[in-house]
Amino acid sequence: MPLVDHLGITVEDLPRAVAQFDPVLTALGMERTDGDNGVAWYAEDETELILFPAREEGTGPHRHGTIGWQHLAFAVGSRADVDRLHATALAAGWSAVREPKTYPRFNERYYASFVEDDNGIRIEFMHNPPKPQSD
Repeated sequence: MPLVDHLGITVEDLPRAVAQFDPVLTALGMERTDGDNGVAWYAEDETELILFPAREEGTGPHRHGTIGWQHLAFAVGSRADVDRLHATALAAGWSAVREPKTYPRFNERYYASFVEDDNGIRIEFMHNPPKPQSD
């Protein structure tokens, strides 16, 4: 059973947000389901991500660093996956916050990129393989 069952995100323009999220979440292996009041993506036996339309227009975008959402990190299998997903996000209209690079302040293996959508939603693609075991 996953630790986090689902994550709901409120967006200003649902069709625009779907156009930005769908290529990224599909590339992560998630399947999309359109509902009456939102759009959801599922990974088999894993967490669900749902986009909901804002209840009040003109209340966004979210500003990074204010109270609330900070970012969501997706762990991927390789540096090439980080690069591929970053490019996929940019092609879907996301803005680059940080290009793919290593983060030695975490460890020498940590490789990540950060992107942000029109709503100020920030996500990270990261690869942090286990430290090699010494004999």
